[in-house]
Amino acid sequence: MTFQGTQNWERGWNLTEEEREVYRKRSKASSKARRDALKGQGPKPIHPVNIPRLDTDILMPQLPNNGLRTLSLFSGGGGLDLGFERAGFKHVASYDILEAAGVTLQKNRPEWRIFAGKDGDVTKIDWTLYRGEIDIVHGGPPCQPFSLAGRQQGKEDPRDMFPTFVRAVLEIEPLAFIAENVPALVTKKFDQYLQEVIETPLSSKYFIRKFQLYAPCFGIPQVRKRVFFVGFKKANLAVKYQEPTLTHYYNHLEEKTIVLESLIQHNLQPCMGAREALGLPDIGIDGLAPTIRSGFTGPRHTTSVLSSVSAQKAWRKLGIWPNGVALTRERASIFVVENEDFRLSVPDCVLLQGFPESWSIQGAVYVALGQIGNAVPPPMAYRVAKSILNTFS
Repeated sequence: MTFQGTQNWERGWNLTEEEREVYRKRSKASSKARRDALKGQGPKPIHPVNIPRLDTDILMPQLPNNGLRTLSLFSGGGGLDLGFERAGFKHVASYDILEAAGVTLQKNRPEWRIFAGKDGDVTKIDWTLYRGEIDIVHGGPPCQPFSLAGRQQGKEDPRDMFPTFVRAVLEIEPLAFIAENVPALVTKKFDQYLQEVIETPLSSKYFIRKFQLYAPCFGIPQVRKRVFFVGFKKANLAVKYQEPTLTHYYNHLEEKTIVLESLIQHNLQPCMGAREALGLPDIGIDGLAPTIRSGFTGPRHTTSVLSSVSAQKAWRKLGIWPNGVALTRERASIFVVENEDFRLSVPDCVLLQGFPESWSIQGAVYVALGQIGNAVPPPMAYRVAKSILNTFS
């Protein structure tokens, strides 16, 4: 998530004045085109307002209350929170330093206890106050210290919050914990960090499992991998634990591949491509959306979800414009892209991340995209939550 105000959280790049001028000109041109479109003075719309075909509610059927109580850290836009709620867990509280995240969570779940802004600063909390009140602690400490898209400074990065997550678990002593992050965290570069900061401190009281999950395997039409750490206080539960069961296959969306009969025989469903999920016309090609980039990363606040040059090629192939995401689908429709690709809106990005249409991400466009890009896809969180529940059953 993102610190604001006096916190040294958002870390821009060192740009030359020439590079800054390029961004300024591009921003001014985009702002003018947007104003003209809103006044009806821009090019005539060529894409009707899309009606999505993917219903992510179907990917995570609501389960009855199971009585297990959860505490959410680094809650952000609520991916883990929503996934665990849908799996029947009882929400106790959510913490996030970003005020906009608190607004998003409170907007969608007015009955939840939300601590955001200064009140959500997890480094200042005495977690022993929750001992005996929490069964499951879950959270996604900020990924920027480890992500390939960042500087990968690990514990030298002031945004490294894994020590705080570990402290919370050890002070609360829940029955189980779940932490998630980017796959880069479990690469050789961070072997020592993993041992010293996460595994050694927690293994004194918990039996730990770690594994990676891929979003399309759960019906989410986006290239996104996450690594999960699951810890149990009791050895018999750790032995019993089984990783989430995959629900979808996606190789039919890749070129020159054949859908294996075994996938269908195992009752796996085909994952929709991005175009089908968004309700766009069939152009004879579809595929997974590239990883949606968080609006909190990079040299400046941006309304682009573009993560790389290769991602740009993938978006272009899909006929989807990833830059200058519009606030609503209606605005996206009237703000025509020069190459006539379909312009994404915030609700479209919400959908591609696996959130249901009913989940409203609050804030300006870049703030909303920041929450979306940092979130765990709720259907993925739901399957992790179910795997935890099955262990306790």
